[in-house]
Amino acid sequence: MSDCGKRVRLCRVLGGMGHRALVVAFDHALVLGPIQGTGDPLGQIRRFAEAKVDAVLLNLGLIRQFANSSLAGFLPALIARIDWTTVWSAISNNGSGDLRSSLLARPEDALRHGADAVLTYMVVGTGDADFESKEVARTAEVARECEHIGIPLIVESLARGKTVENPGEPKWLNLHTRMATELGADAVKTDYTGDPISMRSVVEGCPIPILVLGGSRHGSDEDALDVVRNAALAGAAGVFFGRNVFQAADMGVFLQQARSVLDRTEMLDPTR
Repeated sequence: MSDCGKRVRLCRVLGGMGHRALVVAFDHALVLGPIQGTGDPLGQIRRFAEAKVDAVLLNLGLIRQFANSSLAGFLPALIARIDWTTVWSAISNNGSGDLRSSLLARPEDALRHGADAVLTYMVVGTGDADFESKEVARTAEVARECEHIGIPLIVESLARGKTVENPGEPKWLNLHTRMATELGADAVKTDYTGDPISMRSVVEGCPIPILVLGGSRHGSDEDALDVVRNAALAGAAGVFFGRNVFQAADMGVFLQQARSVLDRTEMLDPTR
């Protein structure tokens, strides 16, 4: 089966060779509720589009709401979140509580909604063998469906749980990004190691593009831009920021600055 559909859609998301993607994650409300910056969701999506970000991560409900609204116009590439997890609530409760993940839609549903890619979690390091075996099986199942219909799969691969002291430790990143690759992901969204040299080793060791996630709100916009810069130095395919975008002091200015940093930062030369 030809994979040209996947290639075309992944190019829309990542921007092609020599381009670093600026992606906004705006799927938080399903798990965290209407946190700061997620009010007026349709207006926020329009603002992301006006800033010409490369792609936006949304749940299917917001994709449909925006498409049916009077605000719809030019849109960046759309990435559909098609799953849900209790991992975040378990972490906030000191690791207590059952770990569960569920698919909320199939890749075909996302394609029908106009998505250019789908995204799902894959969490390791929890110490729960049953949960993690289901994570792997679910990722493989989604990957096969994505291959069948020609839509890219981005896996949000993470190390979280009682056995994980530092989610950004290279040993964890090397493990789960390679797992995602072996299961059939086309790109991964994952943690930053904390410095560009060690992150460079992770990027070089992963056969598919890595996008660095922003995570919780950093202390300042400047701190968040440092992560953008270091991700570019490390050779990442781009960044995947949420709260550090829509909770920025001035979202429009931050997005302009992030785009400039991604475009102007040269990758580290490993021979130096």
